Amino acid sequence: MKNMGKNDILKLILCIIICQAVGSSGSVFTNMSVKTWYPTMVKPWFAPPDGLIPVVWIILFTLMGISLFLVWREGLDRPEVKAAIYIFALQFVFNIAWSGAFFGLRSPYYGLIVIVLLWLMILLTIFKFWQVSRNAALLLVPYILWVSFAMALNYNIMVLNP
Repeated sequence: MKNMGKNDILKLILCIIICQAVGSSGSVFTNMSVKTWYPTMVKPWFAPPDGLIPVVWIILFTLMGISLFLVWREGLDRPEVKAAIYIFALQFVFNIAWSGAFFGLRSPYYGLIVIVLLWLMILLTIFKFWQVSRNAALLLVPYILWVSFAMALNYNIMVLNP
């Protein structure tokens, strides 16, 4: 990252902390069912081991924080920056809502509906970030790939557990 001053480093750290904190807030719903309901579900052969999922999310939330920083750094006075950050925040609402629907309500069906909306919001976020910073948009590619995988997993769990 070019010309990082002390203020930029603080902004970067703040963005990563915000993404980690907001992202982990979905664990309120996950913790309700991850040790009780979820283990009883029939899962497809490609379901990752439980210990891998939190590690992936920590990495993704870190990349999201860096991405957010790169957009913020372009200046909040620019309308396209503000729009991109609003869309970014909205996709986070859907991220948390998925945990609420899937784990909180224990509903793969509602989880699937929310994760499709989340995927669309991530795509829109990537598009908006691309308009401001291509590097910021590219940092979100692993996120949409993981959510694509999670969507396939969610769908298969729904089908396998009628």
